[in-house]
Amino acid sequence: MSLTALPRIELHHHLEGAAPPALIRDMAHARHLDISRIFAPDGGYSYRDFPQFLDVYEAATSVLQGPDDYARLTAAVLEEAAGQGVVYLETFLSPDFCGGRDLTAWREYLHAIEEAAAQAEATQGITLRGIVTCIRHFGPDKARQTALCAAETAGPFIVGFGIAGDETAGHPRDFAYAFDMAREAGLGLTAHAGEWGGPQSVRDALADLRVDRIGHGVRAIEDPALVEHLVETGIVLEICPGSNIALGLYPDWRSHPIERLRAAGVKVTVSTDDPPFFRTSMTREYDRLADAFGWDEDVFAQINRVALDAAFCDADTRAAIAKKLEPADV
Repeated sequence: MSLTALPRIELHHHLEGAAPPALIRDMAHARHLDISRIFAPDGGYSYRDFPQFLDVYEAATSVLQGPDDYARLTAAVLEEAAGQGVVYLETFLSPDFCGGRDLTAWREYLHAIEEAAAQAEATQGITLRGIVTCIRHFGPDKARQTALCAAETAGPFIVGFGIAGDETAGHPRDFAYAFDMAREAGLGLTAHAGEWGGPQSVRDALADLRVDRIGHGVRAIEDPALVEHLVETGIVLEICPGSNIALGLYPDWRSHPIERLRAAGVKVTVSTDDPPFFRTSMTREYDRLADAFGWDEDVFAQINRVALDAAFCDADTRAAIAKKLEPADV
C-alpha cells in the first residue's frame, strides 16, 4: 500500500523546531558561533532527555537573529513539508524568539515569515498559518506580553494562540489572563498538555484555559472518564507519535495510544512536532502508523478531515484546502 499520494494537514508544528540541522550549522558558522555540542556525529540534533531537548532547542534557536533568518527558515521548512505532501500547516511562532516580545520587532519578523510563506504557497502549493505561542517556563508575565503580540497581529495569517515549553512549570491557571486576551482577539486556542503532566494536565488546560485543542494529550488514555469527556466535547488532540516515542514517553509504535484514543471516539490528528529533532517526517509518521495499526487510506483521509475541521484558519482557506483533500478522480 502506498500512502505517498495522500495530501496531509499538520496542526502541531514548531517553526524553529523544524529547522534543518544543516541550516542552523551554516548560520552558526557564518556568525562564528560554536554550538557543536548540540549535534550528533551524523549531523543531527543530539540530546539525552526532555530537559536537554529544551536546552538544545533554545541553543539552535539562538542562531536565528533577525527577520531575514526567519524568512530563510520559513522557506526551508515549507519546502521540506511540501515535499512530504503537506498542503496545510499550522506552525507555532514565539515572539520570545522573534524580537523579545517587542511588538514592533515582532511585526518585522512576522512580515518576513509571511512573505516567505506567500512565496512557498505560490510555488509549492502549501498554505501556512501561525499560532503565537508563549513559553510556559518563561512565566505568566512574559506570556501576557506574548499574548499582546498575538492580539495585535491577529488576522488571516495569525490564527491561534497556544502555550508550549516545560509542561511541569507552573499551573495552567497562571496563564489564564494571556489566554483571555487571545480569546477576545478571536484567536483559536490550544495548549500543550497530557504529555509530561499526565491526564490531570489535560483537565487543567480545559478548565483553566478553555482551549479548543490539546497539543499531544496522549496521556488522557490513562483516565477513562477524561477520554469520555473528550469524546463528548469534541476536543481535538494534536498527536505527534514519533515525538512521543523519541522522547521516551512510549517504548515503540505499537505501545502508542493513538489508535486506542481514536477507537474510543476521540478526535485525533497526526503531526511531527519538531521533525528533525525526532528524526521523523509526515511520511514516516504515516508509514509507521500503517505498520503498527493497519491504518489505510480511508483512516488517514478521516484523520485529515478532522484536522481540517479543527484548523484555526478562516472559511475561505478551509474551503480551498478541502478541495485539495478530495480524491483525484472526483
